[in-house]
Amino acid sequence: MRFEKRIPLSTPTIHGEEMIYVKEAFDKNWIAPLGFNCDNFEAEMAAFMAEDEKDKYYCLALSSGTAAIHLAMKLAGLKAGDRVFCSDTTFAATVNPVSYEGGIQVFIDSEFDSWNMDPKALEKAFEKYPDTKIVALAHLYGSPAKMDEILEICEKYNAILIEDAAEALSATYKGRQCGTLGRYNIVSFNGNKIITSSGGGMLITADKKARDKALFWATQARENALWYQHEEIGYNYRMSNVVAGIGRGQLIHLEEHRALKEKIYRRYEQGFKGLPVKMNPYLEDTKPNFWLSCMLIDEGVDVSPIDIINKLNDANIEARPIWKPMHMQPVFKDNDFISANGNSVGEEIFKRGLCLPSDIKMTEAEQDAVIDIIKSFF
Repeated sequence: MRFEKRIPLSTPTIHGEEMIYVKEAFDKNWIAPLGFNCDNFEAEMAAFMAEDEKDKYYCLALSSGTAAIHLAMKLAGLKAGDRVFCSDTTFAATVNPVSYEGGIQVFIDSEFDSWNMDPKALEKAFEKYPDTKIVALAHLYGSPAKMDEILEICEKYNAILIEDAAEALSATYKGRQCGTLGRYNIVSFNGNKIITSSGGGMLITADKKARDKALFWATQARENALWYQHEEIGYNYRMSNVVAGIGRGQLIHLEEHRALKEKIYRRYEQGFKGLPVKMNPYLEDTKPNFWLSCMLIDEGVDVSPIDIINKLNDANIEARPIWKPMHMQPVFKDNDFISANGNSVGEEIFKRGLCLPSDIKMTEAEQDAVIDIIKSFF
């Protein structure tokens, strides 16, 4: 069987409210960076992130999640030659901004409980490099990391945590929203994320002065003068008022999208019962956003994820490998990698895992076809 229309991994789902905000931007001839949609998108996201009225967050809408991470690195004081402890199993956007400022990535291995940064490996890294002052952590596929342990270690060594919640918008750790757990935090609205603005991202912090400094850098570091005065290097990182309008319309449907993502995860979980595979895990006291459903083939089973991916592709179904760990990437071949016991958990997950179609427009019949193809291997 081959589907005529491709079943994608994850694509945007548009509802209609997006066009209302976009049209307003066109009607008011305000399509450039800055503007009322940017301001309102930031305010609405800050309100979403707050647990109650006493919580106050300050958001900055930017051209990408990568731009947000870059500005977070600058806010954290990263200088050329400084080390940054980074999640090893993640997308390159988490770690590339370290290089923008001339820093050096030290990659911290994952653990099997959540597939995220291993606190034991992080402690070991601080023992080796005790002067490191920045930790950049990503929540993989929308499942929160072991934040209590990681925050305790950061506090012990007086290090700043940058939380990359690009994949984890609406996921919570012990009732707190991912994207509020570090000193500086980011989310992404890339086209495949749980909500999208077609592109873009957001910096989130409880520090208003930091948010305002990031805005200054994001708008070319222009000083308050009649002429164009520049005393620092700046960037063209601000989000478009049109793009922000799309994001505002999507934000209305965030929890709806999360519920549909979880439904997909649960159907895979039920469909794979009895097979030598496990779904991507999550911790107690967390609520993932189930952005991507993934599976891990049991150790010792002679089935390759690539074979499954290829067979799904033959049926016009998209699936992908797990993120290849950063320490395995040629561009970072000279960077240090630290694991808890000398074995790489991230390499094992990469070797035995794959990402499954998780598009919320996928029908149950289409998902059943995915499950049946995977069952045929076992």
